[in-house]
Amino acid sequence: MIDVFVHRRCIRKLEHSVFAAGRNEIGGVLAAKQVDDGCFLIVDLSVQSDGTEENFEREPIQHREFISRFHDRVGHKPDQYNYLGEWHSHPSHPATPSEKDLLQMQELVEDHEQQSSFLVLMIVKLGLDGKLRGSAHGFRPNLPPVRARLHGIEEWASQDGYRPVIFVSSKVEGV
Repeated sequence: MIDVFVHRRCIRKLEHSVFAAGRNEIGGVLAAKQVDDGCFLIVDLSVQSDGTEENFEREPIQHREFISRFHDRVGHKPDQYNYLGEWHSHPSHPATPSEKDLLQMQELVEDHEQQSSFLVLMIVKLGLDGKLRGSAHGFRPNLPPVRARLHGIEEWASQDGYRPVIFVSSKVEGV
């Protein structure tokens, strides 16, 4: 099982950015600390706010620069801190990956220029109550995506009629 924890600071950043974007999709990349095998803490994320109501396309140069600055800040320890994957919002749709999202992430993790052998996709939205909802999936080359447990965000509460599931763990401090 893959556990993805979202630091409180990142949750606030997501809430603010998704709220400011309104009905437009936004997104970016995830920077994380590997806490244990299969356990990651998202400690920073980039935000690109130029999506439309139906689409978000990441600008690679902007996010490469973000990850480079992230590595500078954490002392270039890629075995501990690194690029974890992608995130984007679905303000008008469930906070789950679309078929297009799944295909794009699989292509990305299988790209020969990609240095990661594992990536995470996190999809988020704000519910009618203003709370952040989301889901996360892990991707590996030549394998189907797997659902990850998302900690810190109400998981799979993709529409307000659904009952949220919140996972609580004492495995990571400060989340």
